Amino acid sequence: MSAIPQQVLASQKASLDKFLAVQGTFFGGFEKLVDLNLKVLKATLEEVAQKSQQVIEVKDAQEALAFTSSLVQPGAEKALAYSKHIYDIVSGVQTDLSKLTEEQIAQGQLQVSEAIEQFSKNAPTGSESAVALLKSSLATATSAYESVSKAAKQAAEAAESNIAAATNATFKVASDAADAAKAAPRARRSAA
Repeated sequence: MSAIPQQVLASQKASLDKFLAVQGTFFGGFEKLVDLNLKVLKATLEEVAQKSQQVIEVKDAQEALAFTSSLVQPGAEKALAYSKHIYDIVSGVQTDLSKLTEEQIAQGQLQVSEAIEQFSKNAPTGSESAVALLKSSLATATSAYESVSKAAKQAAEAAESNIAAATNATFKVASDAADAAKAAPRARRSAA
């Protein structure tokens, strides 16, 4: 069997392996999302049962106001935690896909480099400048890709940092609002 059919078979196997890796990454992320949603649903049902028992025990308006105030902060905290989990899952899938893409690009660059080397070995006399131009073009394209990749990684890190800061600020506002809601019934009672 000649080298070309072997290369074609190896290329097809590598493509299939990459496809399966991408598919596995997506399925893993989907599985994590389903698991997270099932856990949230279970916790929500348990909490509803518990809060239902507590609401039955409320005897007057002040207790009702205190009870509703106590629902604000945990709800905000849970919503933020849920959002953070979703973000972590999606970010993990994106990171895995980026790694797979980088591996594929590196493999492609290696194949092009090997093809240029093969061409340079078998090139007719006088084509050295064309081979040098091909090698230079490959080096320039590789450098450009690395620059763009580095900039994209820095942008992703900045975005992640901004999202974390926004999440923390939102949590602080929700916490402050819940604290203010808890303090309001106390202030009314002491004024009365």
